[in-house]
Amino acid sequence: MSELFKNIYNETFFSRFTTSITAVIPDFDSKYFLKEVYNNEWESKELKQRMRHITHVLKNNLTNDFKDNVEIILKLIPALEKNGFKPNNLEFIFFPDFIEIYGIDDFDTSVNAFEVITQFVSCEFAVRPFIIHYPKTMLQQMLDWSNHKQSMVRRLATEGCRPRLPWAMAIPFLKENPEPIIPILENLKNDVSENVRRSVANNLNDISKDNPTIVIYLVKKWKNTTKESVSLTKHACRTLLKQGNLEVMELFGFGDIDKIKITDFKITTPIVSIGGALEFLFNIENINNTASKIRLEYGLYYQKANSSLSKKVFKISEKEYSGNSTTIVRRKQSFKVITTRKFHIGKHQLSIIINGVEFEKIDFELTA
Repeated sequence: MSELFKNIYNETFFSRFTTSITAVIPDFDSKYFLKEVYNNEWESKELKQRMRHITHVLKNNLTNDFKDNVEIILKLIPALEKNGFKPNNLEFIFFPDFIEIYGIDDFDTSVNAFEVITQFVSCEFAVRPFIIHYPKTMLQQMLDWSNHKQSMVRRLATEGCRPRLPWAMAIPFLKENPEPIIPILENLKNDVSENVRRSVANNLNDISKDNPTIVIYLVKKWKNTTKESVSLTKHACRTLLKQGNLEVMELFGFGDIDKIKITDFKITTPIVSIGGALEFLFNIENINNTASKIRLEYGLYYQKANSSLSKKVFKISEKEYSGNSTTIVRRKQSFKVITTRKFHIGKHQLSIIINGVEFEKIDFELTA
């Protein structure tokens, strides 16, 4: 059985962490710190709860002055690196959390701390309350960061202001009107760092869920400007492509399907048990005389608790199919139990999607 992710906070981690912090604060009481960490509720806490708990315990073991505590954290980062900790260790997400929880009323100290800390562990979650609390000032700061010499600071400029960043609070005013984000993305669309460019694409994908016309306008503007721009803009349009937006389909070369046919579509496992797999096959026929570029997907309609169906789209391939050709496609879809989806027994449906156009649905049963 694999180790639970929340157990990244283990005895080895805390031993190395307290060794590092005593190098910065020689009289730091490691035993008392660990006693507070491992309280009666520790075992029942999940990852984010453990992270927040460590934030509070760390504050209890530092000073009552926020500026002094920030200085300690900033001195602690080089000590941790000297002790073998590498940047981008998720364990240290409690550093930006510390700034988020205790620094909201000290904008300047917090912003300076974010700029340093994010080069060790990303502050993309922690900056969001500051954007909401100080919208104009914070977005100007993020625009400034988009010109920073360090790539992780530039990434924070775009990742932190994503309107719908997963696992984080949304930013409602940016969902409604993302225009303040656009200058940041313009600055970073050709960044030398692939991680930064991918963050630009992720931000655009967020925007597309509420303001698709803005994203389509930018994609048309950026798409063929550099060798990296096609991949960036396509990644930015992944939700629009899954939604079958025909304008976006045509932008990436997925055009007319009048002479594309789906034949012999069959589900070979019409009754699927939870833990098993759905198996299906079909033929894709291109009756054009020339090759056709096709984005091939399938839609799986999961049954919800209220017996309605909810569609999720899965990509099969993107490629050219030769003229006057027939291709057999076989696929499996796992119904293995996972933490991110709860299965409900009963009728489900499956469909095939070509260049955003959905063909017939076939029913199948999911059983216990």
